Amino acid sequence: MSHNHRPVRLAGAGIAMFATAAFILTGCASGAASTLAAGTVDAATATSVSDFGTLADLEAAAKAEGALNVIALPRDWANYGEILDLFAQKYPEITIDEQSPDVSSAEEIQAAKTNSGLDTAPDVFDIGLTVALQNTAVFAPYQVATWADIPDVLKESTGLFVGDYGGYMSIGYDSSKFDAPAALDDLLDPAYKSAVAINGDPTQAGAAFAAVGLATVQSDGTLDDFQPGIDFFSDLNKAGNMLKVDVTTATVASGETPVVFDWDYLNASHATDNKNWKVVVLPGTGYAGYYNQAINKEAPHPAAARLWQEFLFSDEVQNLWLKGGARPARMEAMTTAGTIDAALAAALPKVPAETVVPTEAQSKTAGDLLGQEWAAAIQ
Repeated sequence: MSHNHRPVRLAGAGIAMFATAAFILTGCASGAASTLAAGTVDAATATSVSDFGTLADLEAAAKAEGALNVIALPRDWANYGEILDLFAQKYPEITIDEQSPDVSSAEEIQAAKTNSGLDTAPDVFDIGLTVALQNTAVFAPYQVATWADIPDVLKESTGLFVGDYGGYMSIGYDSSKFDAPAALDDLLDPAYKSAVAINGDPTQAGAAFAAVGLATVQSDGTLDDFQPGIDFFSDLNKAGNMLKVDVTTATVASGETPVVFDWDYLNASHATDNKNWKVVVLPGTGYAGYYNQAINKEAPHPAAARLWQEFLFSDEVQNLWLKGGARPARMEAMTTAGTIDAALAAALPKVPAETVVPTEAQSKTAGDLLGQEWAAAIQ
């Protein structure tokens, strides 16, 4: 699938050891909500639940709107199916329109612009970091009630976008056809002819961007310069091993994409449909990333958009990310509070001793470089 857009060591409780790689983001957004008539809030300018009064007041406002437009949320992506169904069960008065589940982060933003002013525009985004950084003008600032639990490295300071769940870049493979790759360069072997796919276009999709990042650090490069990763995929393409097919659960199940760079929790989900599917996080330096939640500043259902954010960062849904094999943003705080699902946390796969995650500046630089170099490198 190509929600592939999508974007701190993530082991155990999780994120603390990423402090050295932290990016500090500054906001450029508005302040508190404006109150209309007595007891009536302009939901489109509300920056926290307190602007509505209580959570019950926010729920009432969202139910009055009666709809929520989501985009790029495949049901087999990080347990989104169960999460969407739980919201529908909890709020039957709010109809969820699940739009274009397989589009990229960049296409989410384009959909908001194309449908600007229409009630069909997406209310919310689930988006990779690079695309989020490029489009802050599209977002409305909002800080969920559990804001303090979210590590500073994962959130824009005013709440324009907030990291929610993450994992490690991995390689999934059909074990009936291939041995587990032990190193990145193994994939250049003729045995992998026309077999290796990435999840989307790295200039638009977070998972594909991260594949290039992983190839960079696995090739003795640094996140300051993605050129070694671009060079690796250029070599993979010249060797005839790169498969330019958009990865979906169906392509994995059918064997059409037998080797796939993707987030560990997404690769792991394919084992349900392909009994021979296995996942490896390469030894050496690991590459981690989070996907971000954001609200469309022109959301046609602004209260429902904000209720969705509160829902996603609740204990219940943070544990549902964990059930999907992803690492929730509030994992450390919930572990301390005793609200994490300990069995699911213990079942997370072993991760590399050394892990990197790109800073804001590194993401912007890499995005610019990919825009200039990627198409020519793999043509």
